[in-house]
Amino acid sequence: MTGISDLDVAYVARLARINLTEDEAKMFQRQLENVLEYVEKLRQVDVTGVDTAVHGVPVVFRDDAPRDWFTAEQALSNAPRQANSLFIVPKVVE
Repeated sequence: MTGISDLDVAYVARLARINLTEDEAKMFQRQLENVLEYVEKLRQVDVTGVDTAVHGVPVVFRDDAPRDWFTAEQALSNAPRQANSLFIVPKVVE
């Protein structure tokens, strides 16, 4: 499969700020190549006539019916901090 070696695990690990040893990077690179080779095999399977949402077991969905829910006051009743009918939370973005 062409393009497998284009994805460099060590480079992606640096972007994600994950410290990998050279041996770990090589091992994950091999594993990624194996996964991508398997995906390529799956792409070769003829799926003509197969429904897009086929499940191995029956999927049962409940009826989606409207019902009473919390009011804004009830939802905010235990909030440690609130303002203008909104939750106030600590900043998580630098």
